[in-house]
Amino acid sequence: MTKLTVRELYAAPPVEPLLDVSVSGWARSIRDSRAFAFIALSDGTHQQPLQIVAASDAIPNYKDIAKQNVGAAFTCLGSIIPTPDRKQPFEMQATSITLSGPSSSDYPLQKKGHSLEFLRSISHLRPRSNTFGAVFRIRSLAAQRVHKFFHDLGFIYVHTPIITTSDAEGAGEMFRVTALDPHTPPLTPSGLADLSQDFFSRAAFLTVSGQLNVEAFCLALRDCYTFGPTFRAERSYTPRHAAEFWMIEPEIAFADLHADMDLAESFTKDIVTSILTESLPDLRFLNQMFDKTLLDRLENVATSNFARITYTDAISILQKAPLSFEYPVSWGSDLQTEHEKYLAETYFKRPVFVHDYPKEIKAFYMRMNDDGKTVAAADLLAPGIGELVGGSQREERMDALTSRMLELNMPLEPYRWYLDLRAYGSVPHAGFGLGFDRLIMFLTGMSNIRDVIPFPRTTGSAEF
Repeated sequence: MTKLTVRELYAAPPVEPLLDVSVSGWARSIRDSRAFAFIALSDGTHQQPLQIVAASDAIPNYKDIAKQNVGAAFTCLGSIIPTPDRKQPFEMQATSITLSGPSSSDYPLQKKGHSLEFLRSISHLRPRSNTFGAVFRIRSLAAQRVHKFFHDLGFIYVHTPIITTSDAEGAGEMFRVTALDPHTPPLTPSGLADLSQDFFSRAAFLTVSGQLNVEAFCLALRDCYTFGPTFRAERSYTPRHAAEFWMIEPEIAFADLHADMDLAESFTKDIVTSILTESLPDLRFLNQMFDKTLLDRLENVATSNFARITYTDAISILQKAPLSFEYPVSWGSDLQTEHEKYLAETYFKRPVFVHDYPKEIKAFYMRMNDDGKTVAAADLLAPGIGELVGGSQREERMDALTSRMLELNMPLEPYRWYLDLRAYGSVPHAGFGLGFDRLIMFLTGMSNIRDVIPFPRTTGSAEF
């Protein structure tokens, strides 16, 4: 007997009958015609189910199998028979079916369309649907490809801390971590919580980025990256923001902003190409059901040379655009999603890097350009999603970095270790951050970040 998955069968459809095959999975549908029962069996490995044909005179427990509900789990033995003249390329003619786990009649995933809103309410079951099976198979493959890409280039993978005492972005939108009694915390003479008695003897938070820690390793081990969860206590209800999300953050030594953009372009193309190659059945389904431009857009990204323009030129293009934007465009203002999409989708019709942003709208660690007004930062704008990558050359000069932090009224002490990196053998280095969940939105055509995270954590919601 040979155990096979549905994915393996579709990867190499048999041209001759395969005997003594075993498959296991969950019933998407069960149809009983008395003489035969037809089970659409999904094992989660492929977009298409496997049709199981059970003859009433061949299956001893036929009546028990035929009366089962959708969602029941079965192990089926039999022969895989090619059926080139039918809708499916092959089917199993079963000789034995074992009920592995029954399903009750109130199973919520019936053979009909379900809204994404409804499926979010049953996040523990939605991976069994066609849509979310496709999304999370693509997410898994993309995660594996992240590691392969950097490994093949010789990068060191760094596990950065989830609990931190410094704000990498300087935005202050952090979740506090404390072990103090919430009802009767110890107090200082001034009446505030006495953090010296807390677990870490100081204020601690969930990380918003692993970048600062990766920089320390980059300045010792050269090219490094981290890939892990990050957290933002930003009260946002938009479909693009989540409180918990994963970030890909590489850092390269002896490199400038142009090398950083080169790396971001190579990385993006590699991920897209691998998904196009290995996830085509899932992409075709998502292209048909959710975003009919998905395949064309991914092909465009995989094959085009990304454009590069300065922020100043981008503002000029937007100001001359033959349409009105909801948000006015002027030099010094941050680009909004509508501006990003216009540049990538309408003007360039391909991904575009916008670089050299005004210092006022970028983080403290970005290298000041010679003009004293802009920093060596770059965002990658992609059709269909807007900003996909944000990166910069880091400020490697101690005096310039300290001056910038003081200008922003940032306390130096929590960042003393970070400043040390500029005192002991500092070199030009650069890196970028890519929100993995936003990347999955881009790869799948899903318009809401809640639909690409297995169990999303968003403002007002932390179920499952």
